[in-house]
Amino acid sequence: MKLSQFKFKLPEDQVALYPHHVVHEFENEQGEKEVFRMTRRDESRLIVIHKKSQTIDMLRRDDKGNPIEGDYLQFRDVLSYFDEGDAFIFNDTKVFPARLYGTKEKTDAKIEVFLLRELNEEMRLWDVLVEPARKIRIGNKLFFDDTSTMVAEVIDNTTSRGRTLRFLYDCPHDEFKRELYALGEAPLPRYVIDRREQHVATAQDMEDFQSVFAANEGAVTAPATSLHFSREMMKRVEIKGIEMAFITLHCGLGGFHEIEVEDLTKHKMDSEQMIIGTEACRIVNTAKQKGHRVCAIGTSVVKATESAVGTDGMLKEFDGWTNKFIFPPYDFGLADSMLVNLYHPYSTMLMQTAAFGGYDLVMEAYNMAVKNGYMFGCFGDSLLILND
Repeated sequence: MKLSQFKFKLPEDQVALYPHHVVHEFENEQGEKEVFRMTRRDESRLIVIHKKSQTIDMLRRDDKGNPIEGDYLQFRDVLSYFDEGDAFIFNDTKVFPARLYGTKEKTDAKIEVFLLRELNEEMRLWDVLVEPARKIRIGNKLFFDDTSTMVAEVIDNTTSRGRTLRFLYDCPHDEFKRELYALGEAPLPRYVIDRREQHVATAQDMEDFQSVFAANEGAVTAPATSLHFSREMMKRVEIKGIEMAFITLHCGLGGFHEIEVEDLTKHKMDSEQMIIGTEACRIVNTAKQKGHRVCAIGTSVVKATESAVGTDGMLKEFDGWTNKFIFPPYDFGLADSMLVNLYHPYSTMLMQTAAFGGYDLVMEAYNMAVKNGYMFGCFGDSLLILND
């Protein structure tokens, strides 16, 4: 398929800048109005695609099965489509505060440093992106706090914006990581930060941009679909008897890179580290063998499982890296259902969604979502694709 086939008009005000929330206004002791935002992860809206019947649901139904006008499905309604013995596959990667701001020695120029991954624990080497990159050369030093305690030296250029930094911080590694992360902020996507009035992330964002089941540190962006699951909803999954398998794929920035080729077969994805263990394979494969549904929670899970599925349709253990790029047409080997967010035009995540749900049906659902005011992006609304 071609890049241009994934174009649609997304209004600016339908890009979610915060998780789904309710707003409470009150007056403080000084008589000033204050606004309190309370996050409601699982109350965002939901669209459901039924692949075999080629139908799309947006509304709840009454006892007679008729759609109720204006009563939109919520994310928490996902559970009504699954039964005991079905399996959900979650990505338990944990986001770290990857975005830092430093100053360049001598000039005091403000530099954004985006941590990608630690290359060498003993030498304090990190692979990073810098902005503006034109100002940062090998040998430059960057200062990250007022006391000049946290200092880094540029020792290599890796890409146009990429650099290797050596942090000059002499202490135990755990202390170094703790101090480094204390200087960072939630690595929200630029399309969120740039649209916010203050153009910065807050302390609350570090909690909002993290799944409630995050366990294994290494992601520089959140697996967005996971953000909808509240602790209450996870408990409801357990009570209903839906099995939960956890795999790890450390989400990188590859999904945000602009695709520069019209022919999608020529686009190359960044590699991401992934781990699928014995227990996850047991849970998923048992569900499949017993004829139950297997639902991939998010595009990162689909990428990981499609990188590790065998020719027999069973999930295999995996410890390595994947740069798999899924777009239509694609023959999926593992999950029979998929729960994802609503993504931006031209995004690789939209392409993967279209490959799973069928291009025409997914794009129809997207047009309906835009028309009905659904929200898009990492904090946006969601789409469930069922093979029925």
